[in-house]
Amino acid sequence: MASDIAEIRKAARIAGFLYLLVVITAPFGLVYVPGAIIVRGDATATANHIRTSEWILRFGIASELVHQIIGIFVVLALFRLFRRVSEMLAWQVVILGALVSVPIMFLNVLNEIAALLLVSGAGFLSVFDQRQLDALAYLFLRLHGQGIFIAAIFWGLWLFPFGVLVMRSRFIPSVLGLLLIVAGCAYLVSSFTTLIVPQYAQRVDQVALAFEICELPIVFWLVIWGARPRLTEPAAPR
Repeated sequence: MASDIAEIRKAARIAGFLYLLVVITAPFGLVYVPGAIIVRGDATATANHIRTSEWILRFGIASELVHQIIGIFVVLALFRLFRRVSEMLAWQVVILGALVSVPIMFLNVLNEIAALLLVSGAGFLSVFDQRQLDALAYLFLRLHGQGIFIAAIFWGLWLFPFGVLVMRSRFIPSVLGLLLIVAGCAYLVSSFTTLIVPQYAQRVDQVALAFEICELPIVFWLVIWGARPRLTEPAAPR
């Protein structure tokens, strides 16, 4: 029993520290870089930002790749932590949290690479005039933004089995599981609004953001307190 408790605590701390690394590295590529580079409705200004601040976009690409790679290990750590609670739900966390969303994000980075290439001045692009190249670079950056919202659908979906696992675990407070489900709903509402009825996206996103941060408490709980197993065995896997 003591060894099992120690193993659970260790797995919880590992998952928490990895999760925290994702929280730290993700905003640069997903939030700061688009805000610094993209000028809404102005392809020329956007392309000029890429030319003069190419390093920002390249660091943004690195940020996205790194936090997605770390995210894979977060999901694997959570699988190890929760598989005794419910192996079926733990596998759902793996599938929705890594096997689907990570490939989407990796492919989505190609849109940013395309934008960099279009403003690079490469000789083979001489068949296009400058305005066309700027417009294409802007288009690929906007496609990258839409790709993030597609991936965010799965960032929301994986929080549902994750939240249920937390509530069933008996070694993490159930309220943190409920908060994960609330955050999952917010991700889904924000993504589908942006992709289907974009005219309402700005207003919905402002509200959804307040609920998306409900994902954060579990991160800090795992880092600071880890897991606190009871003396009784956790519920049998279902």
